[in-house]
Amino acid sequence: MARSINQIVHRNGSDKARPGVIQNAYGSTLPDFRNVGILLRILLIVNAIALVAAVVKSPSLAELDAQIIDMAALVEPLLILTLVLLYLLNGLLARLPYTAGAILVIVLTLVLTTLLHAGAQQQLLFSVTSVERYWLLVGLVTAMLLCYFELRGRALSPAIAEARLQALQARIRPHFLFNSINAVLSLIRQEPKRAETALEDMAELFRVLMADNRELTPLPREIELCRQYLGIEQLRLGERLKVEWHIDNMPADAMIPPLVLQPLLENAVYHGIEPRTEPGVVSINVYATRDEVHAVLRNPYSRDGDHHSGNNMALGNIRERLQLHFDAEASLTSRVTDDAYQVHIIMPYRKEKP
Repeated sequence: MARSINQIVHRNGSDKARPGVIQNAYGSTLPDFRNVGILLRILLIVNAIALVAAVVKSPSLAELDAQIIDMAALVEPLLILTLVLLYLLNGLLARLPYTAGAILVIVLTLVLTTLLHAGAQQQLLFSVTSVERYWLLVGLVTAMLLCYFELRGRALSPAIAEARLQALQARIRPHFLFNSINAVLSLIRQEPKRAETALEDMAELFRVLMADNRELTPLPREIELCRQYLGIEQLRLGERLKVEWHIDNMPADAMIPPLVLQPLLENAVYHGIEPRTEPGVVSINVYATRDEVHAVLRNPYSRDGDHHSGNNMALGNIRERLQLHFDAEASLTSRVTDDAYQVHIIMPYRKEKP
């Protein structure tokens, strides 16, 4: 047993040698042009700029409609073609250094502008201004968008979000630690092997909580962490804690943010099981539909209980982390029924790279 604990402590010590989140400087990266949230932001910002330009150019309100139509005829084809091209080249752009990638994005938009300008001149669809003016306008808007996403990336970077990230990782409450230690101590003489396994699970759990958890992690690893946590809780709760796993349709190659499910299970135990004297069921259902991964967690709920004031903090932290990783492609919703509390997480199906 001592040998196993020493191995775990040694492994934990190696993790401490890694630089913390605060020590890692923010590295500029281009936005993910395959992210729905990024594409929607580009569409909204560019169309808002076009609308303002149409209002400024329109001599009167009576001519505003015609001005908006003319502006849309100029902007929309270029905008759609640019987004399609960036979507297709997203892999290449992600591998380039930020400066080279940004220059390539601007060059691509200028090339598309030139081609569309030439086509409009040839078809004589409408009065066409000199191509240099379009280059200037398109270049400025593209540079502005790149600066916006750069600033937004810095605002959501791990260095600035350190406090929120650490708050989420520290969701294991002191009472859980002390109760777990007491539960293990009660097992050492009668069931030393079970006590050894419990200590290993505790060490692994806290090792993950203290590690650098900025990158996506395989879904099976998160599930195993949840099993270890629930196993520790069952040492002290015994038959009061019933766990139902529904993971037959779980995508084994999916990647999710670490420590997304475990804090929710901690809430389920703390708010749904501990206040009860009779057994309660915590249900975990993880499955994939098309290009999405769903995680549905349910626990008993009593409207008369007094253990439900802390749920919103954990949910808010997890929502922030989902936004950090997936932007608008992920969501977290919760609902209360007469006897159950349910949390439903939807994430994009990102596969583990070989």
